[in-house]
Amino acid sequence: MYPCNKNLPLIDNQNIENKNYTVEQLPKAEYSCCTFYNCNFENSDLSNITFSECDFVSCNLSNVSVMHATFNNVTFKDCKLVGVLFQNCNDFLLALNFRDCTLNLSSFFQLKINNTAFLNCKMHHVDFTESEAKNTSYFNCDLKSAIFDNTNLEKADFLKAHNFLINPSINQVKNAIFSKENCFGLLSTFNVRIK
Repeated sequence: MYPCNKNLPLIDNQNIENKNYTVEQLPKAEYSCCTFYNCNFENSDLSNITFSECDFVSCNLSNVSVMHATFNNVTFKDCKLVGVLFQNCNDFLLALNFRDCTLNLSSFFQLKINNTAFLNCKMHHVDFTESEAKNTSYFNCDLKSAIFDNTNLEKADFLKAHNFLINPSINQVKNAIFSKENCFGLLSTFNVRIK
């Protein structure tokens, strides 16, 4: 865990729109109750920045560096987050939610993301290896080639998820919810035939 940087300036309750941070980086600060709308952060550096109760809407955050960044109660809506290594961020007070986002090739390796909601997200090749993802929800999410390896998925909701492959013998799935339609994603590793 990395404590918040108390030396950062506070930027509070701001609406930040249509900014391009691919050329000039987002200033290092503690952003509280801010909304970023239609901003381009692609390949930019968000390291050591604190975001608390912030919303990112229609933003491109693909391949951003989040080393030691803090995300406390942060929501991403209609955002592109391809290749983001969330395991590098500060896990202290981490709370994230995603709606209508593309998270392909992103990683939550060994990260605690309990109670995270993924809603209508495209999540191809997302890495959940050794993550603690209890009570997570994957409503209408496409989990094609997502990696679940020694992942704690207790009480996770996969009822409306699709294209996932989860091996119950190497993942914790106690009280997780699946549907009759998508349970093949649980059983395929056992080479059984479902008709």
